[in-house]
Amino acid sequence: MKALKRPKSLTELVTEEVRSWIINGQIQMGDSLSEVGISRDLDVSRTPVREAINRLESEGLVRTEPNRGTFVFRLEPDELVKICDVRVCLETTAMRAAFDHDRKRLTESLDKCLDNMRRHRERGEDTEYLQDDTVFHQILFDCADNRFLSDAYHTISAMMAALRMQLGRHARHMEKSFQEHIKIVDALKLGDLDDALRVLENHIGRKEGSYWTDVTNDFQR
Repeated sequence: MKALKRPKSLTELVTEEVRSWIINGQIQMGDSLSEVGISRDLDVSRTPVREAINRLESEGLVRTEPNRGTFVFRLEPDELVKICDVRVCLETTAMRAAFDHDRKRLTESLDKCLDNMRRHRERGEDTEYLQDDTVFHQILFDCADNRFLSDAYHTISAMMAALRMQLGRHARHMEKSFQEHIKIVDALKLGDLDDALRVLENHIGRKEGSYWTDVTNDFQR
């Protein structure tokens, strides 16, 4: 039998829309969110907006402060260090698991994504490139065959997508990042998991260099 697909609820639609606003930078980190304003912009009642905000809060994209309101998340420099440490733990574990579970699927999926990233780089399509950057890292979890690991990554993946889209457009960082993606895929194709893990850890755990300095300065402004 074929399972029936139910239509998305208003809450799901509102959640997806507001999430995209945050990730794509239409709403900046630290900005205030208004239930009234969102309900007016989307022509829905405040109930699905309130429920959507609750969901986005569970994803770490928004925070509600008593007597102040609801705000898009914002990370301080020390929190950026901590979230990078979490990424290193989760993504290196996912890469090992994916490599052991289905190396062929992992390398083919990453290679296809890398081709898309290369095309966007050539066309100067920074937004599309950064969206595929998010896909690249998600592939590690999609291929790992470990739903608990995927669930753990889900707690930070939306925040990382927003950080990447809003703070990852520095030209030197984008070029360095792209070259590191290439090195990761090349190492995995050769079966050199240790080298791929080394590049990945430097890629997501760096605390120095142009990108880290720029991001830190952005948050201190």
